[in-house]
Amino acid sequence: MELNIREEKGFKYLDEGKGETLIFLHGLFGALSNWNKVLDYFSKKYRVIIPMLPIYDMPLKEADLEGLLKFVEEFIELKKLNDFVIVGNSLGGHVGLMYTLKNQHKVNRLVLTGSSGLFEDTMGGSYPRRGSYEFVKKKVEYTFYDPTIATKELIDEVFEITRSIPTCLRMVSIARSAQKHNLAKDLSNIRIPTLLIWGLNDTITPPIVAHEFNKLIPNTELRFIDKCGHAPMMEHPEEFNKLFENFLEKNKVLI
Repeated sequence: MELNIREEKGFKYLDEGKGETLIFLHGLFGALSNWNKVLDYFSKKYRVIIPMLPIYDMPLKEADLEGLLKFVEEFIELKKLNDFVIVGNSLGGHVGLMYTLKNQHKVNRLVLTGSSGLFEDTMGGSYPRRGSYEFVKKKVEYTFYDPTIATKELIDEVFEITRSIPTCLRMVSIARSAQKHNLAKDLSNIRIPTLLIWGLNDTITPPIVAHEFNKLIPNTELRFIDKCGHAPMMEHPEEFNKLFENFLEKNKVLI
């Protein structure tokens, strides 16, 4: 589906459908398009909101997880949202966890997929190398079990992002912040139903990370997708959607 990007008071976001609100948060190299097939599926029965995290253009001194958390809090406040589901991939899961821990009265269910917060091997253990297309291609392919998912269009998009020195500096700052910000001691405070959807072949946040989240968060459901890397919603969207929908149906809330 064609993306109808809205702009309001400095925020860029998608807002499609009606019903219970689902908020999706993308990862470090992510974009609104990462959720295309999820948006298309769930906007038929739910209100789907996807903010564009300001990873590439936020002030450098604010380029860390606290800065992203503040951004999400301000966006949710602007849209006057309550009683919603947060879904986060990779860094987006990390920010979603931080938001939930601080604002659990507003979140009724949480979904993490390839989330950081305990351990991650961001971009294969190295940071963006400006000007090297082959480097970017290799690292984008590293995200997926099937490297053909890393289309030329996707690689070109990431390459354009990493051509900017200020953008690379922001991304490095945010990645380092994520690696330092371990949430293990706080996860027992999450009491809402939580779904973990993990790629069985994820090399960035390996399956052992999913098992650790499952152990530390009290009310969790863990589901693995085979032949799948770090972004299940892109690599196996049909299976991701089915698992997510079953979780929503099983944990219905009255709003």
